[in-house]
Amino acid sequence: MLKLSSVSVAFKGLHVLEDLDLDVSEGQILGILGPNGAGKTTLFNTINGNVVPASGEIRFRDAVINKKSVWDRSPLGISRTFQVPKPFHDMSVYENVLVAAHFARNGSFKEAKHRAAEALEEAGLADKADDKAGMLTLLDLKRLELAKALSQDPDLLLLDEIAGGLTDQECGELLRIIRAVHARSTTIVWIEHVLHVLVKAASELAVLYGGKIIERDTPDRILSNAKVQEVYLGV
Repeated sequence: MLKLSSVSVAFKGLHVLEDLDLDVSEGQILGILGPNGAGKTTLFNTINGNVVPASGEIRFRDAVINKKSVWDRSPLGISRTFQVPKPFHDMSVYENVLVAAHFARNGSFKEAKHRAAEALEEAGLADKADDKAGMLTLLDLKRLELAKALSQDPDLLLLDEIAGGLTDQECGELLRIIRAVHARSTTIVWIEHVLHVLVKAASELAVLYGGKIIERDTPDRILSNAKVQEVYLGV
């Protein structure tokens, strides 16, 4: 579904991603690990169009999307959450999701309203649709991030540390929602530091370090890998 070939990104001469290769198969959940500053969020920004790579190719299904804008990539079926939720605080929860739903594929305003309502239900926020987004708890802000992404009817969902800061019980609730989303054939790439949540969902883990994917394998093999333990766990 997604293929990055020799992708490089640099900011003021500092290479954040360097000749990075990554393949994502349709229908899988791929977890991305890496220490702080490894370039994980830059990787997502490059996939969804917030950052244009200096070199390399990004291919989504049969199309090269390097030069496509964020608003052109969303209708292709790519959506994401952000590590730090930034809702429109003075708008309702429903209105926040409706804004996101507007950028989905095949979208009339009537269809966007329907998708927004469905996404709120799926994310467990239907009962707070009329609440101001600025009044939400952290868990509900994470749910709102997820609802906004789901309202775009994605084929590829990028989750950026969506479990960060949550309790074990809250992580369990979020995991249940994500599993339900995956069960309807949504491909997921998930950056996460909360490992016990990620390993329950992902079929593979890829480790980003030094601007490249240095290891990729099943969760059990990745977490027992000596090189991964050194660069990620500090062992």
